[in-house]
Amino acid sequence: MDINEITITVNIKNNLQFPVVDYGEGPAVLLLHGFPDSRHLWRYQIPILAEAGLRVIAPDLRGFGDAPKPSSVDDYKISIVISDIIEILDTQNIKQVRVVGHDWGAAVAWRLAAYHPEKVERLVCLSVGCPGTSGSGTIEQKERSWYVDFFQFEGITEAWLRHDNWKLFRQLTRENGDMKRYLKDLSRPGALTSALNWYRANAKLGMPTEHKTEFPNITCPVLGIWSDKDNYLTEKQLRMSHEKIEGSWCYEKMKGASHWMMLDKPNELNRLLVKFLIR
Repeated sequence: MDINEITITVNIKNNLQFPVVDYGEGPAVLLLHGFPDSRHLWRYQIPILAEAGLRVIAPDLRGFGDAPKPSSVDDYKISIVISDIIEILDTQNIKQVRVVGHDWGAAVAWRLAAYHPEKVERLVCLSVGCPGTSGSGTIEQKERSWYVDFFQFEGITEAWLRHDNWKLFRQLTRENGDMKRYLKDLSRPGALTSALNWYRANAKLGMPTEHKTEFPNITCPVLGIWSDKDNYLTEKQLRMSHEKIEGSWCYEKMKGASHWMMLDKPNELNRLLVKFLIR
């Protein structure tokens, strides 16, 4: 099955060109990947969602894959990423979407739904829970997130991750996900620093000082899915998302899948996505 890919120019002044999957017909569903992925993460979901009657939009987010890689750390703030996404949707004349986000893509998706509720019809967040809940600040979660602090040391982190044929990076990922693709993508000049800049630009997210006002409640229907072999995120930080959701809330626990559930258990995930998104 040939999946259509296009290039969309965002921020005309700076001519930022994003590769985007635009495939299928019907209501639009936006797929947002995280670290260290790209649009290719969704290769098992795209055809199934299209067959179910959805128009799938899956971009490479800035700093990843074949997307633009600005040099400034501040260029990776989530607020700027959201501006990219809104421009991509506007370019395609898409006024409202159903959103599926994973990892950093889920962090973006929560904020897109919170601060631009008119854009999001339904929301699926994989692995990452809603900000501002009782599950997000536990000591267990802080222990699992040790690498976020390690990633702050520009130059040092890059050297350690690349050392000895990417030994530490392989250990950190447990060889899960798209390892061959990750090493190919991140070995390109500037690519590893661009990916790590997401952590550097957004290091304070989830801290008590993140928002001067309380994080807005989510008003659309939400599905949260957590996998029990996730080495980075606790179940509680996603399961307690209901505290911030005014719309309907559904939680699913996937057994036997790593952080990259869409690769480990694609059929199970596809079933859950279609059931929730096609309504």
